[in-house]
Amino acid sequence: MFDQTLAGLMNGLITQAASGSSTHKYAANETYFTSLENLYGLVQCTPDLSQDDCNKCLVGAVDTIANCCDGSRRKGMRVLRPSCSVRYEINDPFYQTSTSPTITKGKGSNSSIIIIIVVVSVVGIFTAIILVSILYLRSRRRKLKHIVDEEDDHDEIISAESLQFNFETIRTATDNFSDANKLGQGGFGAVYKGNLLDGQIVAVKRLARNSGQGDIEFKNEVVLVAKLQHRNLVRLLGFCLKGEEKLLIYEFVPNTSLDHFIFDPIRRLQLDWEKRYKIIGGIARGLLYLHEDSRLRIIHRDLKASNILLDEEMNPKIADFGLARLFVVDQTQANTSRIVGTYGYMAPEYMMQGLFSVKTDVFSFGVLLLEIVSGQKNNNFNQSSERTEDLLSYAWRKWNDGTALALMDPTLGENCPNSEVIRCIHIGLLCVAENVSDRPTMASVVLMLNSYSTTLPLPSSPAFLMHSGIELREFSTDYGSLKKSGHSRSSSATKLVNDMSITELSAR
Repeated sequence: MFDQTLAGLMNGLITQAASGSSTHKYAANETYFTSLENLYGLVQCTPDLSQDDCNKCLVGAVDTIANCCDGSRRKGMRVLRPSCSVRYEINDPFYQTSTSPTITKGKGSNSSIIIIIVVVSVVGIFTAIILVSILYLRSRRRKLKHIVDEEDDHDEIISAESLQFNFETIRTATDNFSDANKLGQGGFGAVYKGNLLDGQIVAVKRLARNSGQGDIEFKNEVVLVAKLQHRNLVRLLGFCLKGEEKLLIYEFVPNTSLDHFIFDPIRRLQLDWEKRYKIIGGIARGLLYLHEDSRLRIIHRDLKASNILLDEEMNPKIADFGLARLFVVDQTQANTSRIVGTYGYMAPEYMMQGLFSVKTDVFSFGVLLLEIVSGQKNNNFNQSSERTEDLLSYAWRKWNDGTALALMDPTLGENCPNSEVIRCIHIGLLCVAENVSDRPTMASVVLMLNSYSTTLPLPSSPAFLMHSGIELREFSTDYGSLKKSGHSRSSSATKLVNDMSITELSAR
């Protein structure tokens, strides 16, 4: 109840502040919480930010509150970022006496006028200090880059040593990689359950020996991925190297992957709409962290139901960064001659031209969202014995017919909130737009999922995979194979799959 009330208050304030003028990006308000408690909130951006940048900054700050302190409720909290700030308090109208514009009543009050002048002056000084600091940091960045790079290299060497596990320890923990401890098999190797000597349960990924990656590159990559810390990402605990053996050690997530629930006619009954909506929101926040809030800008490139793990409380955790690609800080798009991923989730520009960006992950998220709503696989969707239609085509047709709820999984029942389901279908269609520029960013998706006051644009036509006339191939990291309907695999196509590496790295 508290989280929902706080989210509603903050989302309204974010919309108001982000749409403010070039000299005033600020909003404060209060809302009723209980008979004894009122909730007061304030958000503010520096005037130099655009509406979109202000929105992204504030959404990230609010997300920090949501992920803080193991979810425990606090009487008040403040998040300060270089270009924005967020604060809330319970039963404390702090913004009437803080560095925020004060609303006064009546006319001719000298004391009120004095307060306004003082507050506005303080805000102006505070804003000027921030702007000067930003300009100073930018001017010093190039001069300090060499020193920072040297310090980062030193940190990574230390981290690599602390992350390395002994091979015999892992072999004992997995009972010599026995089939009884095998959790699954993917294109990059098998995953085993392991029990360490201290009682900690881990998941061990034994990478295929033909990865072609050197030990130094492998260590560097592990160090980078281990620095990713978010409640909706599976945490990498360390690695192990011995001869041709390369092992990755992850935290163990007990409830297996999302596909074991959502596509199973019996187990899907455990996922009511409230749990599905929580899973959708968690995946969105995890992707937002990878794209914008982490130390590195990361494109996952293989987001799908089998790469979403569920913990004891059915919270989602994005897993398997085997195909991930790291971008430099200002890079927005790249291309590759190695098309790797899973058919049904790959964006058309990536599948046909090798172009990928954060919008490639947005497309995959849209497919996954529609799968969660419908309980159906996109690449195995059949609504008629006479006609095969992919999930995106079916969702688009029903949306245009005004019967979008026909897409909803019938096991959700009649008590499901129809408006929320339709909104999710709307967001899913926005994400799978054929035109890259029509797809929203993950920051916008998180805002749309959390704020009903946000007006959604009309969706445009998705990529019709089944009827595009383009010869499609299936690249499946689950089986490490390439399938082409009605034809044998070509040598060049086979090379695309066999040539996959763990991660392509670019320093940010």
